[in-house]
Amino acid sequence: MDGYAGTILYADLTNGTLIKKPFPQELKQQYLGGRGLGVKLVSDMVPRNADALGEQNVIVFATGPLTGSGVPLGARHQVVSKSPLNNTLCSSDSGAFFGHELKLAGVDAVVVSGKAQKPVFIWLNRGEAELRDASSYWGMTVNETTAGIKKDLNDEHIRIACIGPAGEKLSRIACVMSDQFRAAGRGGLGAVMGSKNLKAIAARGEGKIAVAEPEKLKEVLVGVRKKLTEGPVTSQSLSNYGTPVLMNVINNHYILPTRNHQTAYFANAENISGEKMTATTLVRKKPCYACFIACGRGTKVDGIEAEGPEYENAWAMGADCGIDDLVWVTRANNLCNDLGLDAMSAGVTIACAMEMSQKGYIEQKIAWGDGAAMCDLVRKMGYREGFGDELADGSYRFSQKYNHPELSMSVKKMELAAYDPRGLQGMGLSYATGVRGGDHINGYMISPEVLGVPQKLDPFTNDGKAVWTKAFQDLTAAIDAAGICLFTSLAPMGAPDYAAMISAVTGMTVDEHELMRIGERIWTVQKLFNMKEGYGKADDTLPLRLLTEPLKEGEPAGRVWQRDPLLDEYYAVRGWDNLGVPTPVKLKELGLA
Repeated sequence: MDGYAGTILYADLTNGTLIKKPFPQELKQQYLGGRGLGVKLVSDMVPRNADALGEQNVIVFATGPLTGSGVPLGARHQVVSKSPLNNTLCSSDSGAFFGHELKLAGVDAVVVSGKAQKPVFIWLNRGEAELRDASSYWGMTVNETTAGIKKDLNDEHIRIACIGPAGEKLSRIACVMSDQFRAAGRGGLGAVMGSKNLKAIAARGEGKIAVAEPEKLKEVLVGVRKKLTEGPVTSQSLSNYGTPVLMNVINNHYILPTRNHQTAYFANAENISGEKMTATTLVRKKPCYACFIACGRGTKVDGIEAEGPEYENAWAMGADCGIDDLVWVTRANNLCNDLGLDAMSAGVTIACAMEMSQKGYIEQKIAWGDGAAMCDLVRKMGYREGFGDELADGSYRFSQKYNHPELSMSVKKMELAAYDPRGLQGMGLSYATGVRGGDHINGYMISPEVLGVPQKLDPFTNDGKAVWTKAFQDLTAAIDAAGICLFTSLAPMGAPDYAAMISAVTGMTVDEHELMRIGERIWTVQKLFNMKEGYGKADDTLPLRLLTEPLKEGEPAGRVWQRDPLLDEYYAVRGWDNLGVPTPVKLKELGLA
């Protein structure tokens, strides 16, 4: 069997031990790797009601069998832990080259528990593992940390995942950055690293990942590459303009949340679009390992070359804050990356503060459209300085402090993404039922409701949305477990394609039905964990504004998100009872009884 390094590294920072154990065969078959492995380990190892920022929590860095295998877009790794933002079992995805290097260094996953007495980093060097003192890097930004470790280890080819000041200061929206510019962004998992005094993981490997059936894989990849090169989204839109290509598309559908979801149309969206970026700040395309789409954008502002912003970040720092200047948006994005802040949550939190300022709920005067003020707030959030300290734990806690939690555009305390669900019934359902909170990527219903992939659905109707949402959620969980980029699903590729690649790479027999069952098993494990943390049906909802205040412009005018009929059908489709609890029959079916 191939596609795996075959080893899981357990790092107990309290005792200072690093122990390697074989990757159990049954876990490969039931969870594949990546998100699946991480979710299973965190669920098993973290007790109920454990403090997410305490020693009982664990954080897992995990690759999938397709990571580094050479399949197109096989570059992803997952960071999984109990979220300090909302106590859900959170998995956050990232690309670039770190996951590939982790595998080459001899491990499929790193499981970190306990807390070090002083700052440390884990050094994985061609099969060897050791803990090293990171005191000299503590306080450094992401860019400084990355450069410092590479210099001290005298190797520019090292791949590094690390935190910045936001993670050290336990911001609940702190992220984990890999290869400087790629974020495992959602859920505040950077704060989990900070709580453990873990500054970074550095990896250096050699060789390549073996494939069980190379000739079979070649045959499978003929069809995969054909879909990727012929699909208009993957071959043209993402390649030419990156993810910000969505800015004008979403705005023209009147579903671009603007000024904290007060409206869903931004008159100057063109100024922060992918087309504008290509014409002004773009320097080069920046692909991940084994990716020929190259949606990453190498951009330059103020003479500094960095990456991004991605669509969601450009929206959060742009339209949601009423800012139409790409330079200010890019500056804010770069600050978030360097400080290790989730740019989505940071932007939405600032937008919440702007609305509260607009309505006189806070003393601070923060005007819509003020790019300089936004960047100043980002910096203060990253270092927990002054008013930024109040914003550093996200919009829900901030708005709750001032008695207006209804102005937090979040689900389960996680900030929503760049799509207004009042004009997207399926996307709203995916938001509301998301196992890590107000997440868009774990059930990307924008694909059928807006992009028409794999087929075009009416975004305003409820018909069939529960079935589609479940399918997208389960498939995405399986894709995350496999270690391949979700954008492959925009080709469109379906479950049979992923199953065929996994079978050829690993030698396991995985068909499309088993793949979807694996995805459903992963989703259900996360659901069960969240239930133990107190989440129930009442939490499967959206902010009051999106349920009661209709949109006023464009085709979605007059619409709100329709919770009750959608939720009832969704629970039934999942085999859960009317309170959203998985039934014994369903648990037995998934091997979770």
